[in-house]
Amino acid sequence: MTYTINRMIPDTGIDDVDTRSRKALADHGFGVLTEIDVKATMKKKLDVEMPAYRILGACNPKMAHQAIGIEPRVGAMLPCNVILREVEDGIEVSAIDPVASMQAIENAELTAVASDVRDLLAKAIEAI
Repeated sequence: MTYTINRMIPDTGIDDVDTRSRKALADHGFGVLTEIDVKATMKKKLDVEMPAYRILGACNPKMAHQAIGIEPRVGAMLPCNVILREVEDGIEVSAIDPVASMQAIENAELTAVASDVRDLLAKAIEAI
């Protein structure tokens, strides 16, 4: 099983895809709670150059509340990370597949919520 939902955005820059990603996520009920500029962090901490790489921590509050109600420790696996990664032909967007990440928890009710989140994330990624 693959663990990410992927889309390639050709011939564009990371700032454009970042803007488009945030809008698509918002349009599908997600907010961005955290942002990590991995490229800047690696430069600052290790003095290493790398292509642009950002991690957006996305959360759908309704679904997160539902999941936490089912399995209180699931918060250790939230938010849903979406990465924006500069590659040769443009920007690759990859979102965690919540069903894959929740396989560690044997709870059918939680798996159903994860499936709903996956469907929303897939629609958001497609809308970018």
